[in-house]
Amino acid sequence: MDSGPSTGETSNPMLGIALKCMSVVVFVGMQTAIKAGGEGIPAGEIVFFRSFFALVPVAIYLAWLGDLRTSLVTDDIPGHLVRGLVGVSSMILGFFALTRLAYPEWITISYGAPLLTVVFAALLLKEVVRAYRWTAALIGLVGVVVVSLPNLTLFDDGAGQGEAVGVTASIIAAAFSAVAMIQVRRLAQKERTATIVVYFSLTCSLIATFSIVLGWVMPTPGQAALLVTAGLCGGVGQLLLTACYRYADTSTIAPFEYTSLLLAIAIGFFLFGETVTVTTLIGGAIVVSAGIFIIYREHRLGIERKKARRASTPNG
Repeated sequence: MDSGPSTGETSNPMLGIALKCMSVVVFVGMQTAIKAGGEGIPAGEIVFFRSFFALVPVAIYLAWLGDLRTSLVTDDIPGHLVRGLVGVSSMILGFFALTRLAYPEWITISYGAPLLTVVFAALLLKEVVRAYRWTAALIGLVGVVVVSLPNLTLFDDGAGQGEAVGVTASIIAAAFSAVAMIQVRRLAQKERTATIVVYFSLTCSLIATFSIVLGWVMPTPGQAALLVTAGLCGGVGQLLLTACYRYADTSTIAPFEYTSLLLAIAIGFFLFGETVTVTTLIGGAIVVSAGIFIIYREHRLGIERKKARRASTPNG
């Protein structure tokens, strides 16, 4: 689970892409289960199911590798707690929004998280972000606004306020998710991937448990089955996502994340009777184009950095 960028014998881009696509399908399955089974269930309770049962496939896999015990070794408990707090906040708001918005709208707004990560990385980590990436991130966020604005205007009258609140929650969730990505970058500098994954699920389960004081409800057997499935899918999806980066570079794999929008449109239509709106299609096209451009720029910059390192290496 701890392999770095793929090089040498482990380079197998087609396998990496296949694993990435499998992770997308599994995560979409997780989100579909939450949308189908989460109606009337408090968001904190959904987060508990998602986090606690995700530990099952992760623990089985780490035990099979013989890494279960070592995955709990860490020197940064506070860092993991911060990651957990931010992650729980993102999931609570995101799952709340998922049960109130059309699936394609929800997933398009969630694509704003990587764009916000570019902004936060510049502000919080002092990373150098050039004009191209700034422009692409801002254009992508305009796409999020295009998707969101029709629902936000529903605040003006009494109708459709559930959708308006859902959009607001989804946007804030994307911001929290971007902060979580920044925290993961910090942890990854000194912590193993397995440790980050295990502590994230543990801390999220623990923190979500405290939401019981706000009122949990007894799910029906059908709802419970769907929420447990969501948790199991979350764990399997995390394992597949981690594995895909063993075999191919991020710039090769990342664009396939956007296939989830096509799945969301199909699932929203066939399972939930949702029709995709023109604004969602336009905004989605803007967001996806901006995201792919940022990935492309990262790839080009990576090539330039490698060339610069080779040029500066003394010969002989």
